[in-house]
Amino acid sequence: MAYANPYFSRLPGSYLFAEISRRVKKYQASHPESAIISLGIGDVTQPLAPAVITALHKAVDEMAAAKTFRGYGPEQGYAFLREAIAKHDYAARGIDISPDEIFVSDGSKSDTGLFQDLFAADAVIALAEPAYPVYADTNAMCGRAGFWDGHRWTNLVTMPCTKETGFLPSLPDRRPDVIYLCCPNNPTGTVMNRAELKRWVDYARDAEAVILFDAAYEAFITDSEVPHSIFEIEGAKNVAVEFRSFSKTAGFTGLRCAYTVVPQGLTIRSRDGKRSEE
Repeated sequence: MAYANPYFSRLPGSYLFAEISRRVKKYQASHPESAIISLGIGDVTQPLAPAVITALHKAVDEMAAAKTFRGYGPEQGYAFLREAIAKHDYAARGIDISPDEIFVSDGSKSDTGLFQDLFAADAVIALAEPAYPVYADTNAMCGRAGFWDGHRWTNLVTMPCTKETGFLPSLPDRRPDVIYLCCPNNPTGTVMNRAELKRWVDYARDAEAVILFDAAYEAFITDSEVPHSIFEIEGAKNVAVEFRSFSKTAGFTGLRCAYTVVPQGLTIRSRDGKRSEE
């Protein structure tokens, strides 16, 4: 007999964005004259750039000819894309990231949700409050979050982002194994400057924790004091993973393309105390 995953039943009602969509549709039905500006889902409002359309047409033509047809791609993503990412997103900012440390995927949502599978079932998870719901939900489905008491998950270490903290997360009140950080933050929009981000890197190094750094909105950064990548901070390549998305930079919400950077210097500890590369 197949049994259901018991942790799914602990999830609150429904996925946040699905609930927002349901409420918007209900309101639209009863108020058809209203012009609604939805801030619930980070979708795009403009068509793809001409350069993207040209490249897509070229790719379709390649699939129509035997000499250029592509089947399953490399498991890390095509080399030409990983090399371009390493050159333009990292080397251009003075960051040494190898194409071999870049993993192309179908979206940062998938990556941030699935990456937690690498950690032990009893790993202590810390995340900002409020935060992108995927961070908490995916850990809840694996049993790490405990129970939802109507306000919070009992086993998650939450870091409140309030007016008193400048809407930035404070250091956890107990040692976590995994720390989720998002900068610029979803949903508050706040950012961390170099000093603030350095504090987190130093903390993770001392606590032997791993930072899962969601940089999906880095293209909107205009302040030179705000790093576009956590790897601009010394020591970050030993404690951090970075998630990037083309959804916000190139309007790819429907095309699904993103990438995750896992530095070769990042290690995690096994039960026998040995450190192994991610």
